[in-house]
Amino acid sequence: MKKIASFTVNHLDLLRGVYVSRKDVVAGEHVLTTFDIRMKRPNLEPVINNGELHAIEHLGATFLRNHKIWDEKTVYFGPMGCRTGVYVIFKGDLSPVDVIPILSEMFQFISSFEGEIPGATARDCGNYLDMNLPMAKFEAKKFLEEILLNIKEENMIYPK
Repeated sequence: MKKIASFTVNHLDLLRGVYVSRKDVVAGEHVLTTFDIRMKRPNLEPVINNGELHAIEHLGATFLRNHKIWDEKTVYFGPMGCRTGVYVIFKGDLSPVDVIPILSEMFQFISSFEGEIPGATARDCGNYLDMNLPMAKFEAKKFLEEILLNIKEENMIYPK
């Protein structure tokens, strides 16, 4: 059986960063770009716990879906199964450089969020009690300050 693209990435040398995971052409002409937002070094750092990852998902998706420019470009935002980061899919043929500003804005929003997490109710979410806002803010601030605000080329190109 053929490996899917994300299983061919060299996770031994993968740094934290923002990577193009794949580009798909839909309806014959429209490009969707999937970004790998790698918040943790795979197999070297502790993964993000479910509560904070779930909170990041709710806050990030809400932020993007309410953004005046990126709302219509956002197709999906959600966690990686390995819990080392999140994926976002945007409409358009994009590069990491194109999305660093919106991702920085989003991670700033998450890191400073106060109040009730959007959608964190029994009616709106299938696991609403598993949220950890303080740790979501910590993880978002750490990624923003250590990676996004000083991003380098090696944090945007998959290792060989």
